[in-house]
Amino acid sequence: MEFSVKHGSVENQRSACFVVGVHEKHKLGAAAAALDAACGGVLSRTLKGNDIKGKVGDTLLLHHLGEHMERVLLVGCGKAGEALSAADYRKMLGAALAALKGTGAKDALLTLTELEVKERDLAWKARQAVELAGGVIYQFDQLKSKKEDKEKPPIKKVSLLVADAAAEKAAKEAVRQGQAIQAGMKLAKDLANLPGNICTPRYLAEQAEGLAKGSKKLKAGILDEQEMEKLGMGALLSVAKGSRQPPRLIVLEYQGGKKKDKPVVLVGKGLTFDAGGISLKPAAAMDEMKYDMCGGATVLGVMQAVAELELPLNVVGVVPSSENLPDGAANKPGDIVTSMSGQTIEILNTDAEGRLILCDALTYIKKFDPAVVIDIATLTGACVVALGSQASGLLGNDQALVDALLAAGQASGDRAWQMPLWPEYDEQLKSPFADMANIGGKEAGTITAACFLARYTKDYTWAHLDIAGTAWKSGNGKGATGRPVPLLMQYLLDRVTSDK
Repeated sequence: MEFSVKHGSVENQRSACFVVGVHEKHKLGAAAAALDAACGGVLSRTLKGNDIKGKVGDTLLLHHLGEHMERVLLVGCGKAGEALSAADYRKMLGAALAALKGTGAKDALLTLTELEVKERDLAWKARQAVELAGGVIYQFDQLKSKKEDKEKPPIKKVSLLVADAAAEKAAKEAVRQGQAIQAGMKLAKDLANLPGNICTPRYLAEQAEGLAKGSKKLKAGILDEQEMEKLGMGALLSVAKGSRQPPRLIVLEYQGGKKKDKPVVLVGKGLTFDAGGISLKPAAAMDEMKYDMCGGATVLGVMQAVAELELPLNVVGVVPSSENLPDGAANKPGDIVTSMSGQTIEILNTDAEGRLILCDALTYIKKFDPAVVIDIATLTGACVVALGSQASGLLGNDQALVDALLAAGQASGDRAWQMPLWPEYDEQLKSPFADMANIGGKEAGTITAACFLARYTKDYTWAHLDIAGTAWKSGNGKGATGRPVPLLMQYLLDRVTSDK
C-alpha cells in the first residue's frame, strides 16, 4: 500500500473514498462538516437518522454524495470536544481501515489525523495510520496453490490530509518511519508464519545474508556447528543434537553511527521448531511451535527497518537458531552441559531449551562491547498465563533501560510490563550436580527463566522481553503479529532523539 501526505481543504480534494470522523449526539468532525456543506447537508441528515451513533469504532459507508464524492466513510470518534486516548484512536483507526478494505475503492483520503489524541502529536497519529494499515491488509498466502478470489480490488493508495505545509513535512517523516516499521513487521510475520520444514536455521541464515546484500551498512556473519564447537557453545549445540537440521548463529551488524560508538545488541531466540525434545510437548497446537523463532524473526525485521531508515546508530542483531526434537542423540533430563561461559547446566526439562541457546549467544555478544543488550524470546508459557496477549514480559538488570523500553511500548502501542528479578527467585535454579538447573520449578516460571539468563549478562546492561503471549495469535485468526518490532524500533528512534 502506498502512502502520501496532502494539505488543503478536504472539499477540494479528489478521492475514491473520503474517510471522515463523526461524533456522538449527531456531531460532525471538521472535515465531515466541510464535506457536508459541499454535498448539501447529506451527512447531517444521515446522522439524524441514527444510522451511525458516533461511538468509537462505528463505521458507515455512504455512496454518491456529489460529483467528486463517490464514497464517504463515516467513522465514529466518540464525544465531541474530548481528546481521544491513544488506545481509542488506534481502535477507531483500525476500524476505519478494516472498513476501507471492504469498500472496493482503490484509493482513499484519510482525515482522521485532525482528531486530538491525549499526549500524542501529528507525527504519532500519522505513523499509527501506516502501521495499522499494514496489519489490516496483511495476509499470508504464499504457500497456497490457488490464491483466494477477491471480488473487490485491494486498496492501493492512502493519502493523509493535514492542515498545512509545516504539518505535511512532519507527517511525511512519520509516514517514512511507519512504512519501514511496517515492512519490518511484515518480514517478521512472513518468517514466523512459514512452516518448520521451510523455515529452518539455514533458511533464517540465508534471509539474513539477503538483508545484508541489500544494504551497504549491513554485514552478515554466520557461524556453523564447527565454529560454535571451537567457541565452546555446549548449551546451544546440545539443543540441536536431536535434529537433522544443523544449527546456526546468525550475526547482522549495522554501522550507522561512528566506529567508536558502542552498539545496541539485539538477541532473538530462533527455535524454528520446538517439539520439546525428550520432554515432548502435548500434540494439541504443537503446529504453533513453528512460532518459537519469533524472537529471531523480530531481530531480522528490526535490522531491516533500521537499515531502511539509515538510523545514526550502531546495531547488532544476533539469532541463535536450531530445532528442538526428540532423538536418540537428543538431550535427556538429567544431562549436564557446559555453556560457552564455562558454567555448567543440569537439564531437568528439555523443553526449557530457549534459555540454553540464548545463554551462549549472550556470552558471545560480549565481543561487541555493547552499550545495551536486549534479548527477545518466546520463552515461557508462564508469561502467557501472567500477562495474556496484551503485554510482553519485561525484566532486566538496569532500571533505566527497563524504563526506556516501557516508555517505548506505551508510545508505540506495543506494550510491555515489568516483572521482578529478585535474588530470591534465583535460588530456585540451584542444582546439586551442576552450577545451575535449567528450570526453577513450577512457581514464577517467567522470572526464573530470566534469572537463568541474568547469570550470563552480568558484564553489561541487559533487558529481556518474553514475547510468548504477544508474538502470535491462535484460533481462527492464527498468525504472527510482528510484535515487538514496533516497541524496539520506537526504543531505537528514542535513542536517536536523545543523542541529538
